[in-house]
Amino acid sequence: MAKPVKITETILRDAHQSLIATRMPTDLMLPIVDKMDKVGYHAVECWGGATFDSCLRFLKEDPWERLRKLRDGFKNTKLQMLFRGQNILGYSHYADDVVEHFVQKSVANGIDIIRIFDCLNDLRNLETAVKATKKEGGHAQIALSYTLGDAYTEDYWMDIAKRIEDMGADSICIKDMAGLLIPYEAEKLVKALKSATDLPIDLHTHYTSGVASMTYMKAVEAGVDIIDTAMSPLALGTSQPATEVMVETFRGTEYDTGLDQGLLSEIADYFRPYREECLASGLLNPKVLGVNIKTLMYQVPGGMLSNMVSQLKEQNAEDKYEEVLKEIPRVRKDLGEPPLVTPSSQIVGTQAVMNVLMGERYKMATGQTKDLVSGKYGQTVKPMNPEVVEKILGKDANVITCRPADLIEPQWEKLKEECKEWARSDEDVLSYALFPQVATDFFKYRKAQEEKVDLAQGKEGAYPV
Repeated sequence: MAKPVKITETILRDAHQSLIATRMPTDLMLPIVDKMDKVGYHAVECWGGATFDSCLRFLKEDPWERLRKLRDGFKNTKLQMLFRGQNILGYSHYADDVVEHFVQKSVANGIDIIRIFDCLNDLRNLETAVKATKKEGGHAQIALSYTLGDAYTEDYWMDIAKRIEDMGADSICIKDMAGLLIPYEAEKLVKALKSATDLPIDLHTHYTSGVASMTYMKAVEAGVDIIDTAMSPLALGTSQPATEVMVETFRGTEYDTGLDQGLLSEIADYFRPYREECLASGLLNPKVLGVNIKTLMYQVPGGMLSNMVSQLKEQNAEDKYEEVLKEIPRVRKDLGEPPLVTPSSQIVGTQAVMNVLMGERYKMATGQTKDLVSGKYGQTVKPMNPEVVEKILGKDANVITCRPADLIEPQWEKLKEECKEWARSDEDVLSYALFPQVATDFFKYRKAQEEKVDLAQGKEGAYPV
């Protein structure tokens, strides 16, 4: 029995992360929140991913303050964040006590739905975050990093969906970060997952390869419950399909979202001048708005392709482009066929470039490749090539088989002590835990700004202006 499809709006997080490097400031978001709150979205994704780092590093904003302000404005809408499992929002694993504190503070400051994923789909790296989310009364959504390869059969996806349900998750997201999911495959995948689990299923994709809207259509017809879309000024390209387009597509059908196009149009009108401003300043590069069919040809995410091209340019080796493209799938196979998403995409891509430039495969390996091979990121779906493992780590190398975080001592008290000069709250300690130098620079900036205000207001103890 068909039912209306729900919409998760991404313009306040993934849309601007994908198109303008996560540079949308909080002050630009707040005036439109009241209108967005009236739409009736399933959720608004507004936090997590790269927003945390970008707030501190580039915008000189407190990400926790952003969340609190958005929570104050969204009276009727669930707020969602993206969470990298044991990596939280950083790039390496943290101790369980830090993960638990972060989840607790995320929910306390206003997050309703935490979308949790792992770059290897190693569910052990999600356990702590899921348990913590449930404990705090949040909605735990586990995202599967979608990818292609021998290991990723229908049975694989169905089995992992059952295991996710057993873990106590509230919903499942198919996270197609590279835009690899084509329409008829989406139909098959959704039907397979629906036969394996009763959990609601959300589909998240990117327009990079040009098929995303058609993929959503087939997925909705197959029974997907929620789709992620972005308001049209920051849609398409490496972002998501446009919210208004998908709403219109299903209007008058059994999947009708029921959302008001008049209200959506007013929201689009609000963001349109910002898009023009970003195009004029160069922050929005027209290149990311096109269709990159190579994503489907080589099964390589767009960001990974551009990273690889810049690495080759630096070495004056652009003529090796095709050679590296052929080497990527070989490296990926050697390293256990991981999904290509941050940070595994960078690890595989950089290693492929090094293999080609050195003229000998694995003559040199990056520190991250060594970490992946030694199990510090978790377990890959397929075993790694034993000859490659030996070449990278040596004969008697110790490969981790347990959950990587089991080897990390509690960190919370130590972190509190390290940043006590600057931290005013547990939230500050968590900012420091993820990005020590960037957070410290922000704390110093915050203090300097407050002193300026004190001086201007002639507060007691302040120097006269």
